[in-house]
Amino acid sequence: MTLKETSAMALIAFNPPVDQGRCTANGAVRGGLLSRARRRQGRILAGAGLALLPWLGYLAGTLPPAEATAWVTLDALEAVALLTAGLRILRADPRHRAPAGAAAVLLLADACIDLATAAPGPELATATAMAVAAELPLAAVCAWLATRPMRAVERPGT
Repeated sequence: MTLKETSAMALIAFNPPVDQGRCTANGAVRGGLLSRARRRQGRILAGAGLALLPWLGYLAGTLPPAEATAWVTLDALEAVALLTAGLRILRADPRHRAPAGAAAVLLLADACIDLATAAPGPELATATAMAVAAELPLAAVCAWLATRPMRAVERPGT
């Protein structure tokens, strides 16, 4: 089984049936529609979590064993937090806030450690680009989501 098939199976397993945009799982938006922005945010978080999976393999294969263990563990925790928060948002589950907060802290720590341990030159430029373009904006989104409860969008005709 390929990584792509495994990832698809995981997404299917964690997403309950949806009936025309209404989530049938328990959640704060029961009977309402999940807003387009929230669906997009959930997809971004889940997609970022999935994108980290091949990165874990790359790190494990290219770094010395002692360093690989630390970085793979940190990035695996980020992936779990992002996937959990994203999938809970897509299911309209109000319990998305804790994993979103954890993801924000982990991403911020990852960016700080990357910048602090990077050698001057191309390595520092890469760490800075990753922090500015990916880790810090994603941490900000996660922090924002961790402080915001889910709200239902009124269904047309009700």
